Amino acid sequence: MATPARIARIWRGRTRRDLAYTYEAYVRSEGIPPLRKTALGVQLFREDREHETWFTTISYWPDFEAMSAFTRGSPTQVHHLARDEELLMELPQRIQIHRILIDEQALR
Repeated sequence: MATPARIARIWRGRTRRDLAYTYEAYVRSEGIPPLRKTALGVQLFREDREHETWFTTISYWPDFEAMSAFTRGSPTQVHHLARDEELLMELPQRIQIHRILIDEQALR
């Protein structure tokens, strides 16, 4: 039986619309692979607005210890990718950590 996800770690950042495809490709190649190797699961979301694009990455973890091992410190600290300063409108200063209370998915 698979280990259930008990914690969601949520990161959000925004870029200019003209850099959105560049940033998406960058996150897919540099940000997501380490999470795929370590987290129980990962999702990447993209929200295009008129002048900016928001990206949200949610990774799923069994506990705080697993997140701390991955981040090599506090899981609430933001760990920026090498090109984030160049591509993002500002560097996010916050990570959200949520306990998962209900985990149901409709499979149709």
